[in-house]
Amino acid sequence: MADFPEKSAIIKEYGISERDTGSSEVQAALLTHRINHLTGHLKDHKKDNHSRRGLILLVSRRRHLLNYISRKNYSKYQDLVKKLGLRK
Repeated sequence: MADFPEKSAIIKEYGISERDTGSSEVQAALLTHRINHLTGHLKDHKKDNHSRRGLILLVSRRRHLLNYISRKNYSKYQDLVKKLGLRK
Protein backbone atom coordinates (compact mmCIF):
# COMPACT_ATOMS: atom_id res chain seq x y z
CA MET A 1 0.00 0.00 0.00
CA ALA A 2 1.36 3.38 -0.93
CA ASP A 3 1.81 5.87 1.87
CA PHE A 4 -0.48 8.84 1.88
CA PRO A 5 -0.29 12.03 3.97
CA GLU A 6 -3.34 11.23 6.10
CA LYS A 7 -1.98 7.84 7.18
CA SER A 8 -0.12 9.08 10.25
CA ALA A 9 -3.14 11.12 11.36
CA ILE A 10 -5.39 8.07 11.04
CA ILE A 11 -2.92 5.94 12.99
CA LYS A 12 -2.75 8.60 15.73
CA GLU A 13 -6.52 8.82 15.98
CA TYR A 14 -7.39 5.10 15.98
CA GLY A 15 -4.23 3.50 17.34
CA ILE A 16 -3.08 2.90 20.86
CA SER A 17 0.22 4.64 20.14
CA GLU A 18 1.80 6.42 17.17
CA ARG A 19 3.61 3.26 16.11
CA ASP A 20 0.49 1.06 16.32
CA THR A 21 -0.16 0.13 12.71
CA GLY A 22 -1.25 -3.45 13.19
CA SER A 23 -4.26 -3.26 15.46
CA SER A 24 -7.56 -4.19 13.87
CA GLU A 25 -9.06 -0.75 14.51
CA VAL A 26 -6.24 1.02 12.68
CA GLN A 27 -6.41 -1.43 9.79
CA ALA A 28 -10.16 -0.92 9.44
CA ALA A 29 -9.74 2.87 9.54
CA LEU A 30 -7.02 2.79 6.86
CA LEU A 31 -9.14 0.52 4.68
CA THR A 32 -12.09 2.88 5.09
CA HIS A 33 -9.95 5.79 3.91
CA ARG A 34 -8.79 3.82 0.88
CA ILE A 35 -12.36 2.71 0.11
CA ASN A 36 -13.63 6.29 0.25
CA HIS A 37 -10.83 7.46 -2.04
CA LEU A 38 -11.44 4.65 -4.54
CA THR A 39 -15.19 5.28 -4.51
CA GLY A 40 -14.54 8.86 -5.59
CA HIS A 41 -12.28 7.63 -8.37
CA LEU A 42 -14.94 5.23 -9.64
CA LYS A 43 -17.55 7.98 -9.75
CA ASP A 44 -15.39 9.75 -12.34
CA HIS A 45 -14.25 6.60 -14.17
CA LYS A 46 -17.31 4.40 -14.42
CA LYS A 47 -15.76 1.79 -16.74
CA ASP A 48 -12.67 1.14 -14.62
CA ASN A 49 -13.52 -2.46 -13.76
CA HIS A 50 -10.04 -3.34 -12.50
CA SER A 51 -10.28 -0.71 -9.78
CA ARG A 52 -13.85 -1.79 -9.06
CA ARG A 53 -12.61 -5.30 -8.33
CA GLY A 54 -9.97 -3.86 -6.02
CA LEU A 55 -12.69 -1.90 -4.22
CA ILE A 56 -14.74 -5.06 -3.69
CA LEU A 57 -11.69 -6.81 -2.23
CA LEU A 58 -11.02 -3.88 0.13
CA VAL A 59 -14.63 -3.84 1.31
CA SER A 60 -14.48 -7.58 1.92
CA ARG A 61 -11.25 -7.27 3.92
CA ARG A 62 -12.76 -4.48 6.03
CA ARG A 63 -15.89 -6.57 6.62
CA HIS A 64 -13.75 -9.45 7.93
CA LEU A 65 -11.85 -7.09 10.25
CA LEU A 66 -15.06 -5.56 11.57
CA ASN A 67 -16.53 -9.02 12.19
CA TYR A 68 -13.41 -9.93 14.16
CA ILE A 69 -13.61 -6.74 16.24
CA SER A 70 -17.30 -7.30 16.96
CA ARG A 71 -16.58 -10.85 18.18
CA LYS A 72 -13.72 -9.76 20.44
CA ASN A 73 -15.11 -6.52 21.89
CA TYR A 74 -18.58 -5.41 20.80
CA SER A 75 -18.48 -2.01 22.52
CA LYS A 76 -15.20 -1.19 20.73
CA TYR A 77 -16.84 -2.28 17.47
CA GLN A 78 -19.81 0.05 18.03
CA ASP A 79 -17.51 2.98 18.80
CA LEU A 80 -15.38 2.30 15.73
CA VAL A 81 -18.38 2.03 13.40
CA LYS A 82 -19.76 5.31 14.75
CA LYS A 83 -16.37 7.06 14.37
CA LEU A 84 -15.92 5.80 10.81
CA GLY A 85 -19.51 6.67 9.90
CA LEU A 86 -20.28 3.27 8.42
CA ARG A 87 -23.83 2.74 9.70
CA LYS A 88 -26.77 5.06 9.90
